[in-house]
Amino acid sequence: MAASELEDPDSHLEEGEFGGPTKSFLEHLEDLRWTLMKCAAAVGVCFLACLFAAPFLVNILTWPLENSGIQQIERIEEARVTLLVGTNRIGSFNLDTNQPSIFGTNHHTVLELVPFQSGTNLLMGLQLSEGEHAQTLVGRRVELINLGPAAAFFTSLKMAGFGGIALASPFLFFFIGQFVLPALRLTEKKYAYWGLFFGTGLFMLGVLFCYFGLLPIALKAAVQYSEWMGFQVNDWRAEEYIGFVSKCLLGMGVAFELPVVILVLVKIGMLDYKKLSGFRMYMVVVNLVIAAILTPPDIVSQIILCIPLQVLYEVSVWITWYWERRDRKKAERGE
Repeated sequence: MAASELEDPDSHLEEGEFGGPTKSFLEHLEDLRWTLMKCAAAVGVCFLACLFAAPFLVNILTWPLENSGIQQIERIEEARVTLLVGTNRIGSFNLDTNQPSIFGTNHHTVLELVPFQSGTNLLMGLQLSEGEHAQTLVGRRVELINLGPAAAFFTSLKMAGFGGIALASPFLFFFIGQFVLPALRLTEKKYAYWGLFFGTGLFMLGVLFCYFGLLPIALKAAVQYSEWMGFQVNDWRAEEYIGFVSKCLLGMGVAFELPVVILVLVKIGMLDYKKLSGFRMYMVVVNLVIAAILTPPDIVSQIILCIPLQVLYEVSVWITWYWERRDRKKAERGE
């Protein structure tokens, strides 16, 4: 028998068209082991980096709170006292560096001129005002606190966990791609590259939308809702706040991946334009449920989140319509 007859019948086919070289099960298992080890190492290094950069990450994660209109904490050198008579504001003056300790705070203080009885004499004196008008002048103030000696440590671990995964994600995609892509055909690789490109862009778009647009509104709405319920909103646990913000950012990034998921299902034949168009009204309900899970229980935040999700769904529907129209024209030209 000729040597050429002993060769693989598919050996004449291009390796790039039908994937990489054929490997045994144990070789694939070894590749998978190295891929998991590299992914774990990347997450570990990024976790340690985020752990050492915890103060910097705190500044990033507290930016939405400071820019939500409820966080108006002034520096000690800018401490100010406002004088009131009834509901009338007499004026405000700044305090020297050492004077804020008199009032037990380095924030904006409101003093009210009130009468009080001293024997048979009626005198006028100053007292701290905490009424609704005083709160309007000072502004709502929310401070993040740790309730326990180890709370700061666990907060930094949680923050480093979320940050480590986010920071290591490009390396994770690269290592997973090294393992998966060699087995794909050229057309499959093309779709994988495009999916990775648009998926990464949509994820970042979702995170930025949540960070700059949704979170400040949602945090302010949470404070207003708590006040409406009759609760004081002065101190929040830092661990709960960090966890809430991190989950919102990651959840919004994942939610913005909706077009990638839909279009992949269209490409493999599970969905088409007719099905997507008929499911449009149900998708509104689905997006409202997603918004209710990711945001505080106020209708404004839910609508703000629901609108871009519905827009992304509509974009997916019209891309599917364009693909089907293009395929029909190609089929007609082929006939």
